[in-house]
This record gives sequence, structure tokens and C-alpha cells, in this order.
Amino acid sequence: MGAPRLAFPWAATLWALLLASLGGVAGQPLGAEPMCTAQPLARYSITFTGKWSQASFPKQYPLFRPPAQWSSLLGAAHSSDYSLWRKDQYVSNGLREFAERGEAWALMREMEAAGERLQSVHGVFSAPAVPSGTGQTSGELEAHSRHSLVSFVVRIVPSPDWFVGVDSLDLCDGGHWREQVAVDLYPYDAGTDSGFTFSSPNFATVPQDTVTEITASSPSHPANSFYYPRLKALPPIARVTLVRLRQSPRAFVPPALGLGAGGNEIMDSLPDPETPLDCEVSLWSSWGLCAGPCGRLGAKSRTRYVRVRPANHGAPCPPLEEEAPCDPDNCV
Repeated sequence: MGAPRLAFPWAATLWALLLASLGGVAGQPLGAEPMCTAQPLARYSITFTGKWSQASFPKQYPLFRPPAQWSSLLGAAHSSDYSLWRKDQYVSNGLREFAERGEAWALMREMEAAGERLQSVHGVFSAPAVPSGTGQTSGELEAHSRHSLVSFVVRIVPSPDWFVGVDSLDLCDGGHWREQVAVDLYPYDAGTDSGFTFSSPNFATVPQDTVTEITASSPSHPANSFYYPRLKALPPIARVTLVRLRQSPRAFVPPALGLGAGGNEIMDSLPDPETPLDCEVSLWSSWGLCAGPCGRLGAKSRTRYVRVRPANHGAPCPPLEEEAPCDPDNCV
């Protein structure tokens, strides 16, 4: 059966336009992401900068056994068919091992298997660990026009199962590769351990929870190491910068960092923001015995102790001892 015969010339034009539009829609799946039409390959340097300082995060800041530090960085260049991690979703067994203990082998095998089975991972990349909270590490990665998304994770050490990272950052912008990208990073909970503090013992979350962002008010528990109720938002705990590498006949030479325009500069010369930490005290002890001479009012006292000392102009500690009049129990 052929196309219907149309009585009016303008109707034929409309019919042709309708067929063309339907054909275009049928050619793309619903909700498909824009295709990357840039040249097939691009190389990038990736620089991870820790901003986990005692000034910015004074509460329970780890100074020893072990001190504040970062694990190695582990990531992949991939297509939209693959997900290394995602907020509000469950982590894989490999990522669980990495987030809780820093063991990377299972996670690497998962990424390599996704590349072999689904062709969704173009390559795995890494960078060395950072032995302090404010250090820096770097590496290189290769992206492909069909695998232009980048994801990575870095474990917060020490912590129950906390990490920072990027989920599916697209390095391709239509017909060209992005020259430089910088992203501020904030802590996430992998949902596999229920510890509240950096040094909490292992306490498995049963059943397993999804990935959640840790904020200044969530989890809403005073024991939480990132609990700063006076803040609207936590300062960035780290930053990642990706810079496209230019290929020359001799070698790859990255552009100088910090010279870009807009919001992509690395501002490491700026001092770390000082997060105010209020004093926290214990509950009052019970009242002591009432002492004093017979026929007169005596005095009794109770005490409390400092649980968290103030820092960075936080609220000072209240009095730690209190007295009250009383009738002597055993007057003299």
C-alpha cells in the first residue's frame, strides 16, 4: 500500500515533513544523550588536591593512628552504559571493599570486566595516594568519543566507608573536547558501614544503604565527624582539575595550571576557610554532699567536663562547675 494521495499541494509538503520528523525520532532512543562528535581520542592530566585541613574541619581531625590522608585515586573513562558509583544507588562489592578498606583489586576487576563484556569502559586510570589531608597527586587518562564520561573515587582515610569522587563527568561538549574542568568535591557515605566518626570501629550497615552525601547537618547526630550545625554547607574537602594535553611530535605538554579563564583556576594560594567549632560539654554530674556549719545554709556543687574544645572563634565553653545553697547533711 503506497502513501495516500493528497488533494492539496500543501498537504504533500506537510506529509513529507511529518515523515521526516518521525524518521528522525525513530533514529534516536528516547532520552538519549547528545552524541560526542569530537575527534576520537583525547588525553587529560588529572590532578587531585586535598583540602582536608584542621582549620577547615577541626572536629575530631585525625592527627595520628593514622593521620588525615587520602587513598589512591581509581577511576575509568566510560560510556553512559557504565556507572562506577551514583548517589542514591547501592555500591558494588568492589567499591565496598575500596570504601571500607582501600582495597582496589576487586573494583579494578569489576571495571575491566565491564570493558570486556559491555564495551562500556575505555580505560582505567589511577593516581598515587596522598599521605596528608592537604596534599596533591596526579595522573593521566585517555577518553574516547564513545567513552567521554569520567568517574573516579578516592577514599577518606581514616573513615568507616567515606569517599569523594566524580560520577560521569562528560569531557566532551558536542563537537569538541573541553580544555579544562575543575570540580569541588564533598564527602559521601558508601552506605555499607554505620560508623559516625573518622575512627569508628567496623559496624556493618544491615541491610546495606545507598550512597548519600554527608553534609554539615546530615547525619544529624552530634557525634558525626562532619556535624557543624552552624554551617549552611561544608567547605570543599578536595578538588579535582582535568586539563587536556596537547600532543606534540616529542611529548605531551600540559598547559600551565591556574591560568585558565572563568571558574577553572586552581586557587591553592588562598588560605583554607576556618570553620568555627563550638565548645561541647558533658552533662552535669550529680550534686555532691551538702557541707556547712549547723544552723546555716551550706553549699553543694556539681561539675561537667569539656568534650570538644572550641576552635576558629567558635562558642567558648560555659562554666564547668556550679554551686547551690542547701541544708547541710552532716553539719559541724
